[in-house]
Amino acid sequence: MKLTSLSFKEFLAMPQAITESLNPATAAIDTLTSLEIISLINQEDARVASAVQAEMAHIARAVDIIVERLEGGGRLFYFGAGTSGRLGVLDASELVPTYSTPPGLVQAFIAGGDRALRHSVEAAEDDAAGGRQIANEAGVGEKDVVVGITASGGAPWVLGAVEAARQRGAATIALVCNPDSALASQVDVAIAPVVGPEVIAGSTRMKAGSAQKMVLNMLSTAAMIRMGKVYGNMMVDMRASNQKLRRRALDILQRITGASAQTADQVLQATDYEIKPALVMLLAGVSLEEARRRLEQAKGWVRAALEEQPS
Repeated sequence: MKLTSLSFKEFLAMPQAITESLNPATAAIDTLTSLEIISLINQEDARVASAVQAEMAHIARAVDIIVERLEGGGRLFYFGAGTSGRLGVLDASELVPTYSTPPGLVQAFIAGGDRALRHSVEAAEDDAAGGRQIANEAGVGEKDVVVGITASGGAPWVLGAVEAARQRGAATIALVCNPDSALASQVDVAIAPVVGPEVIAGSTRMKAGSAQKMVLNMLSTAAMIRMGKVYGNMMVDMRASNQKLRRRALDILQRITGASAQTADQVLQATDYEIKPALVMLLAGVSLEEARRRLEQAKGWVRAALEEQPS
C-alpha cells in the first residue's frame, strides 16, 4: 500500500499524531483570564527552541545537501500544505531581495495553489496525485533538492510531491513535527522538531508553525552564508530595490570600509547599488572592472576576492 493512497478508513486506523493530541496543561484554558491564557501560550512557546535544537545534526546535514545541489546547478523546492505551505512560500519569496537569488533558484508550492495563501483550501492537502503532478510540472530533477513541509508528516499532497521528486532523482528532506511520520520514512534527511501537543489541539499554526519557521530560517540562511552571500554578518548580496534598502546598502558599505557617506554613495551609484563590487573597490583599491573580475574568479566570495594578489 502506498503511503499517498490511504483510504479514510485506513487513515482513521493510524496512530494519532502528537500534533493532534490533547495538551493537559491547557485543558481548562477556556476558563482563564486573558493574562492567564497568554501566559500559558508563552510557556508552551518556550518549548519550541529546545525542540529545534534537538534536530541540529539533521538540519546541518540538510544544509549541506542544499548547498551541494545549488552549487551543482540545481534548485531548491519547498512543497507544503496549509500553514506549512505558507511558511515555505514566505521563505522562498524573501530570498530574492535579501540575497539576490535568481527567481527560479528557490521555488515554493502550496497545496491548493496561490489561492491557498489567503484562503483556506483544506481539502487540497488530501490530493496526493495533485502533489505528484505539481512536482512533475515544475520539472524537479536529479540536480535539485526538495523539502516537504507538513506538521503531521502525513499530508498526502506533500507525500505525493516528495514521492515524485524522489522518483525523478532529487534529494529529499522532510520538515515535520511528529516522530516516525510517513514523510520522514521517504526522504534522505528528516528534520522533526517535536514540540508536543498544541495549546489548542491540532492548531499547528502555533508551536509547530513556529518550529518550522525557525528551521526554514536556518536552512535558507545557512545555505546563503555557505554560498558567499554574507560578509561578516551583513547581507552584502542584497538587492537594493527601494529607498530603505539603498539606505541599508550605504550603511553596510560604511560600516565595513569606514568610508564617508559621500564616498560610499558615489561607489554604490557606480555599481548600480551592488554591494559586493563596491566593497572590493574600496577595500582593495581597484576599479569596478577589476572588482567584478575578482568576484567572478572567487565565485562571489568577497573575502577570496580581497585576498587575491595583484598581478
